[in-house]
Amino acid sequence: MKGRRTFIVLFVGFILTATGVSACPIELSPPSVVVKYGDPVSINCSTWDSNVTGMGWEASQGGTDVQEVQHLTWTVDSLTDWDTAPSCFINLENSSMEQCEKKPTVVVYTFPESIRITSNSSREGALVFREHEEMEMFCDIAEAAPLQNLTVNWYKDGKLVSTASSGSSSNKPSGLRSPYRHSATRLENNSTWRCEAHMDLRPEGPELRVSSEEHRIEVHFGPEVQCFEIAWHIILLEGESLGSKCRVEGYPTPTVEWQKDGQTVDPSAPLSRGQSGDYYVVADGLRYVIPVVVMSQPELTCPSTYTTVEHAPNGISCTVKGYPEPQVTWLKDGEEVTLPETLTSSDAGRYVIIASNRVSSVNVTLDVFVNYPPSQIAELEDAEVGLGADVSLKCSSVGNPRPTYLWSYFRTTNVQEQSEDGVSLLSIRNATAYNRGSYTCHASNEVGKVSKTVTLTVRGAADVCPIKISPDGMVIPYQGPSQLVKCSMVPHDPRNNYKISWEDASDRAVGETWLVNTSQDWDLRPTCTIKVAGFETCQKTLNYTLYKMPDSVFVSADGSSVVEGRRLQLRCLIVNVAPARSLVVRWYRGNDIFEPRVEGSLEIPDCPFESNASCDVSAIRSPVNVSSTIDVVLNREHRSVQFRCDVELNLGPNGPDPPPNMTSSPLTITVLSKPIINATKLPKTVPVFRGYPEELVCEADGHPPPRIQWSYRSTTVSNSTFTAVEAGLYNCTATNEVDSSFYVVEVVLKEDYLPLIAGFVAVTVVAISVVFLFIYSIYYKNTKMRRYSFKNPKLGNHNGNVAHNGWDLQLPMTKLS
Repeated sequence: MKGRRTFIVLFVGFILTATGVSACPIELSPPSVVVKYGDPVSINCSTWDSNVTGMGWEASQGGTDVQEVQHLTWTVDSLTDWDTAPSCFINLENSSMEQCEKKPTVVVYTFPESIRITSNSSREGALVFREHEEMEMFCDIAEAAPLQNLTVNWYKDGKLVSTASSGSSSNKPSGLRSPYRHSATRLENNSTWRCEAHMDLRPEGPELRVSSEEHRIEVHFGPEVQCFEIAWHIILLEGESLGSKCRVEGYPTPTVEWQKDGQTVDPSAPLSRGQSGDYYVVADGLRYVIPVVVMSQPELTCPSTYTTVEHAPNGISCTVKGYPEPQVTWLKDGEEVTLPETLTSSDAGRYVIIASNRVSSVNVTLDVFVNYPPSQIAELEDAEVGLGADVSLKCSSVGNPRPTYLWSYFRTTNVQEQSEDGVSLLSIRNATAYNRGSYTCHASNEVGKVSKTVTLTVRGAADVCPIKISPDGMVIPYQGPSQLVKCSMVPHDPRNNYKISWEDASDRAVGETWLVNTSQDWDLRPTCTIKVAGFETCQKTLNYTLYKMPDSVFVSADGSSVVEGRRLQLRCLIVNVAPARSLVVRWYRGNDIFEPRVEGSLEIPDCPFESNASCDVSAIRSPVNVSSTIDVVLNREHRSVQFRCDVELNLGPNGPDPPPNMTSSPLTITVLSKPIINATKLPKTVPVFRGYPEELVCEADGHPPPRIQWSYRSTTVSNSTFTAVEAGLYNCTATNEVDSSFYVVEVVLKEDYLPLIAGFVAVTVVAISVVFLFIYSIYYKNTKMRRYSFKNPKLGNHNGNVAHNGWDLQLPMTKLS
C-alpha cells in the first residue's frame, strides 16, 4: 500500500513538473478547525516529497523546531490566542523551491450561556408602552466571538419578527447590544417577547443558540367612548339601554360614571320615551356628552285567525301602541278596505293590517273564516268485491270550514284512509274476510255534522273471527301457579269499538282476562266472545289442559313365577292421573325397552269400554286410575328377570319439554324351565377297555336346578357321575318341579392289546441296536484306528496323494510332523 501511495505521489509530481506547475507538497489534516476558547487542538502536517530535508510548525502557540520527518502534528492543550495563524513549512532539496508552507484555517470562538432583554420602560416585570409610541427594547449579549457569525432574532408570541447581524468582523470577543424598535398598538397588549442569539460555525463547528427570558409588554390606551349609529344624537327604542349603544374602552380599564342632570345613572337600565336628553360619560376625569332620543316603534296585536258563523256580528279586536302614535291600514288582496259590522261569506279571506309611525312600521296577517255546516254525504254506496281484489269507498260533503271525515268500521292493516280536496277515500287492498261488514262515514265541522252507513260484501270469503287468545294453548300443572289468559282482538286497532267477554269460565273472568284455578278447573271450556262495530259477533274456545302427574305407578302380575313358554300378563297401574288420554306407557325388561315394542291397552279398572261409554279414556279430563296390560312369553334364558313400566304425559307443543314422567319400582319374575341334559358331554356310546373303568358325567340345565340320578340294572346312584366297568345300558335321569328328562348311554367292552404291542416294539428296537453296533465297530477299526503326534505340528505343502491302507484319497491333505 505504501509503494502504491509513493507511486501516485511521484506520478503527480511528474505531471506537475511536465506541465510546469509548481505546488507545495504539504497535506494538512484537518485543513480547517473550529475551537472553543481554552479547548485543546491538533492538526497533522504531512508530505509525500522525498526531497524534504526538514519540517516544522510556526505558531504563536505550539510552534516546533525543524525536524527531519515527513509528518508533524501541531498540538495546543489550551488555545487562548484569538488571532492565531499556525503555518506548517518544509525545506526542500534539489527543487525549484527551497521552502514552502501551508496555513490551516483556525477559528476560535466563545458563546455566552445567557442573554437578557432590557428597556427604559419597565414596571413590575412588564414592559410598558403607550399606544402608537415607539417601543425600544435591547438584547444584551455578553462576550462572544467571532461576531461575524452571530445573528440576533426577535420573537413575539413565539413567532419570528426580526433578524439582525452584529456588523462586526473582529475575531476577538466583545459584548453586543442589539436594539429592536417598533410602534406599539393595542393589539399587542399582553403579548410576550424574547430575543435569541444564534452563532452558526458549521460545517466544521457547532450551531449555537441561547434565548432570553420571555417579557410581557403592556400597551396603554384610552379612555375612548364609542357609540354606534351616532350622528348628532343617539336614537334608542323604548326598552333599550344606553350601554347597548355606547361603551368605554381603555387599558388599564378606566373608571367610568354615567350622568344625567347631575345624577348618576345605570347605563344597563332600559329607557322609556320620557328619558330622552343629554347624557355624560366621565372616564378617568375626562367628560363626554351624548345626546339621546328615546322613541318606540309601533306595536300591533291582532288575532292570527278569526272565525264566525255566517251573518254573525263583527267581533275582530286589534290593539296598537307606539310613539309617535301609529296609523292603522287594512288591506285585502292589495286594496285598502273597511270591514262591515256584520260578516258574510264574501268577507272571508286574508287581511294585512299595517301600523306605522316615524320610527318604523309593522304588519300582521289576519285570516277571517265564515263557517256553515256540512251538506249531506254523497258518492257513498253499498259495494261488493271478490276475495283478494281491491275496492274503494268514497265519501264527500261541502261545508266551511271544510268538513273532517271519520270512518267507523272494523279496522285492518290493508285499509287506508286518504282525504284530499274535501273528499275522503277509503282504499281496501287485497280484500279479506276481515273487511266484510258495515262502513259508516261521518262528516263534521264546527257548525254541524252528518253521517251515512253502507255494507261491503266480500265474495268467496270464509268465516273468520278476529280474536286472539294469549296464550293460545295452556298446559298447566295441578296446583301450580295460577295464570291469566287474555282475549284480544286481532288485527288490533285502538280505534276499533269492541267488547270482549268470557263464557263458561266461572266467576274468575274479568273483562278480557280469565284467571285459571289450578286446583279444580278440569272440565271447563272457556270461550271468548267479541262484539265489534262493523263485524258480526264471534267466539273462540281456549285450548286448555290441566294436568296432574300420577300419585304412584306400580307393576303387578298373576304370580311371581312362570313356566317358560307360557304367556304371562303384566299390568301397570297408574294412580290418579290427568288427562289419561295424554299417557304414553313404555315397558322395560331390565334396562331395555321391549323390542319389538309390545303395544299395551289403557283402561279404567272396573269400567270396561264396551259397558260404559262415559269411561272412555280419551274423553275424561279429571284425574282417574288407569292401567295398561301386556302379555309376554319368557324362556329359560331369563331365569330371574325384572319388569317395570315408565309413564309419560305427552302434552303436546305447549306442554313441558321434556315431558314429565314417572317410573314404577321393578317387579321380579322367576322363569321356571324343565331339565335338559347336556348331550355334548355325554355321547350315546362309550367304549370301555377291560380292566379300565370309565367315569360317566351327566349334566342338565333347568330352573330350579334339576336333581341327577344314574341307574344301571338294579343299581341306582343320585349323583352326576357314575363309574362304568362292564358293558350295558346306563340311564341318566334329570328331575325338577317342572318336569323330568332321561338319557341312555350304551357302554361297549373292548380288549386291551396295548401290552403285546409294546413288547413287540421293544424287541424290534433291541434287534436294530445290535445290528447298528456291529456295523459301526467294523467301520471304526478300518478307518479311525491310526496314531498321530500333534506336538509342534508343522504345516507342509501337499505333494500328492496319501495312501491309507490301500485307499487313495484324491483330496488335498496337510502333512503333520
